Order: sequence, then C-alpha cells, then structure tokens
Amino acid sequence: MGLFVACNTPSSSKFKRTKKEPSKQIKNSYEQRVSNYQDSVSAVYASGANDVLEKKDVSTSTKLDFFPPNQKFRIRANFIRIEGGESFEMATSTDRLPVYTPYGKLSFKLDNKDLELTLYQSKDYPESLFCPFKDLTNGNESYGAGRYLDFDLADTIHPIVDFNYCYNPYCAYNPNFSCPIPPVENHLKVSIEAGVKKWH
Repeated sequence: MGLFVACNTPSSSKFKRTKKEPSKQIKNSYEQRVSNYQDSVSAVYASGANDVLEKKDVSTSTKLDFFPPNQKFRIRANFIRIEGGESFEMATSTDRLPVYTPYGKLSFKLDNKDLELTLYQSKDYPESLFCPFKDLTNGNESYGAGRYLDFDLADTIHPIVDFNYCYNPYCAYNPNFSCPIPPVENHLKVSIEAGVKKWH
C-alpha cells in the first residue's frame, strides 16, 4: 500500500506517492533454518542451561552474535580417509593434552581457492569427528583462537562443510574451560564470514 506525503516546496502543493520498502529481506528456507538454529543456540547459552557462560553473563537479554546465514559457506566436499594416522596430543588453552587421531581430510573450493581440513577422532568419542579450524576472521569478527565444526562418521559419505554451523570453543565464553587449539594444518587462508562471532 502506498504512503502519501506532502511536498513542502513553495513551487508545488501536490502530493508525492512513495513506495514503502520492506523492513528486511525475506529469508529463503535454508537461511531460515540456520537462523532458527542460531536463535536456539543463543537461547540455551542465555538461559545458562549448558553451564558455559559465567554467572554474570546469564540473562534473558544475553544474545550470541552470528554472521548472517549465507549459503555460500555451505560447500560440497570430497573426503579422503587417512589410513594408519598416528595419534597425538592436541594442544589446548590449558595444560590438558587430549589424544586425537587424524581420521580423514575434507577438500573443497571456496573463493576459487582449493582448501583442506583434517577431521580428528577421539578415542573417547569414536562416533564423532572433530574439526577445529582458524581463518582470517579470527581476532577480528570471530574468536581469536579459532572455531569448531563437528561431523558424524556418516557425514563422510556425502560430505558437506557448512560453516554456518561452526561454533566457538567454550573457553571463548569462560576461562574455566580447557579448549583444543586448531592445528596448523587447519588454518585456512580465507575469511569464513559465517557461524558464530566472537563473544564481547
């Protein structure tokens, strides 16, 4: 519906009709799913239900900050299994040294660059694969020490890397946690403007 406003210039007493612009762009179904996920994650943190935030930060007004959902960062990948990978102690934000084994590599293309991420398997959670990574947003828009993605074993059959679902280590919110530091092989030389941003 059009909105009519008076033109106050001396030379005219006519009305101008202006088109009302939508308040925001309508999300597609994928973007809406990601947005709903972001809202649900933020609500869990804000409520204190996962015991991650410090008590002073638990509030109904607390909200995590995310990059806008962007399907560009949902990428089909190729998976190559690493046979006979040697277990190693992964560095963390504390002196804790959890043991991981390189399980396989995901190769994909983003911004015309060939990229690769290694997935790691923990002997404590063998059904899950852990992917800590860094990118060029770290220390600026996103948490300086890196972010994480998780995969199930079944995800390696038709692999998709969706950075819209990447999340911060718990130590990004609370120094009482011990968090793995992404190995150098998972440092991406691109900006991943997707997923959660830094806290505060």
